Amino acid sequence: MTLPMSDPTAWATAMNNLGMTPLGIAGQPILPDFDPALGMMTGIPPITPMMPGLGIVPPPIPPDMPVVKEIIHCKSCTLFPPNPNLPPPATRERPPGCKTVFVGGLPENGTEQIIVEVFEQCGEIIAIRKSKKNFCHIRFAEEYMVDKALYLSGYRIRLGSSTDKKDTGRLHVDFAQARDDLYEWECKQRMLAREERHRRRMEEERLRPPSPPPVVHYSDHECSIVAEKLKDDSKFSEAVQTLLTWIERGEVNRRSANNFYSMIQSANSHVRRLVNEKAAHEKDMEEAKEKFKQALSGILIQFEQIVAVYHSASKQKAWDHFTKAQRKNISVWCKQAEEIRNIHNDELMGIRREEEMEMSDDEIEETTETKETEESALVSQTEALKEENDSLRWQLDAYRNEVELLKQEQGKAHREDDPNKEQQLKLLQQALQGMQQHLLKVQEEYKRKEAELEKIKDDKLQVEKMLENLKEKESCASRLCASSQDSDYPLEKTLNSSPIKSEREALLVGIISTFLHVHPFGASIEYICSYLHRLDNKSTTSTGKKT
Repeated sequence: MTLPMSDPTAWATAMNNLGMTPLGIAGQPILPDFDPALGMMTGIPPITPMMPGLGIVPPPIPPDMPVVKEIIHCKSCTLFPPNPNLPPPATRERPPGCKTVFVGGLPENGTEQIIVEVFEQCGEIIAIRKSKKNFCHIRFAEEYMVDKALYLSGYRIRLGSSTDKKDTGRLHVDFAQARDDLYEWECKQRMLAREERHRRRMEEERLRPPSPPPVVHYSDHECSIVAEKLKDDSKFSEAVQTLLTWIERGEVNRRSANNFYSMIQSANSHVRRLVNEKAAHEKDMEEAKEKFKQALSGILIQFEQIVAVYHSASKQKAWDHFTKAQRKNISVWCKQAEEIRNIHNDELMGIRREEEMEMSDDEIEETTETKETEESALVSQTEALKEENDSLRWQLDAYRNEVELLKQEQGKAHREDDPNKEQQLKLLQQALQGMQQHLLKVQEEYKRKEAELEKIKDDKLQVEKMLENLKEKESCASRLCASSQDSDYPLEKTLNSSPIKSEREALLVGIISTFLHVHPFGASIEYICSYLHRLDNKSTTSTGKKT
């Protein structure tokens, strides 16, 4: 820049046209409103992140603030920054692991030495592939150097002080897709994946529980040790695992069979101990259940007393003397206590039902008849319905007594204009109607269950009668077979001389006639005899032929 400084205004205008900050030769600002915070110092060229030796990435810049770039001086060329008011140059999508950039807009007279001189400031250059059409590809050693190279996109380059068109150009720097970069990136990703897998494996091995100790090999000495351990209750688990491993390995042979039999016998001796332990634990559990049941019953009694206190406080004698806030609190407390009482009552009823079901299960195991199981289930349901019906009746009587008391107090006090009493009476009447409807439904369901129970009983009686009839028929058939076996006269003679003499012959004639009715095309004597023999083992071929 060899322009004379005779006219400072012209110099400032020229630098503004180039998009640079107006400075004098000595570095002093020409314009009085120049901001000194831009980092310019007297006698020192502007400091930029791209200067050789700095090796730093430019600091982040807010998106709404234009980037102020400075002139970069090199040995063989000069780089002039673009206009900061112009939009930033467009770039393609960054490939993964990109270390190569595309540089276009190089001067025609630019050499590879000039390219190295310009872009060596961004970092170590591994390779340069220059084309004859004023562009090249530069591959750096690290990925962050690509960002530094993109900083030079848009700069105008000028070789020396020449203004010839072949010595100038506008740089365009963009990401380039290279196979070497992609390969290195994939290798790095695979290495990171291997490290992650190794880290996870080490973590899993650290958290994995320790493996059990190895089982010793069988020998007479080890066999004696295991036999002693099998007799000890505390070491039984370890010893029985060793015994199982030896048997699965195939250590049992004729020589060691007696030793293994004695160890198996020792293991069998622990069965009684384990059964006794289980019975003791079951007994403890039953005692705990009984204790819990008694404690729950006591808690329910106290809840009933508390609810009774709330109900007595809600009666008209005491209710009128409480304030509105006190009445509200009492009603809320009463509702909460009733809900808790109902929950505990349901829990206690559930425990009792479970006990009844366990008892009924024992009865089912003893009787093994499906009709009796249904009958017991219906009986338990009817008993539960009876209990619920009784409780509802008691509640209904309590509501009736309260209504009568309220009516008597109302008649004595003659307070017909009191809206609170009328509202209470309406609420109590509605509750009474609801309880009556619920009671009717429970009674209908109770009647229906009783009808089902009666029907099941009738079915049971019919089945028992049918079983008795079948037993009688079987006994008659056996008697007939025995009587017919004693008879030696053929059927033809008896038919010609007199009617059928024995009941067995009559039964055989009926069976054969039914058999022949099923077989309309006839059947052989051997087929009929085999059929009769299947029905009665006592019948022989001669008997069939006689019949």
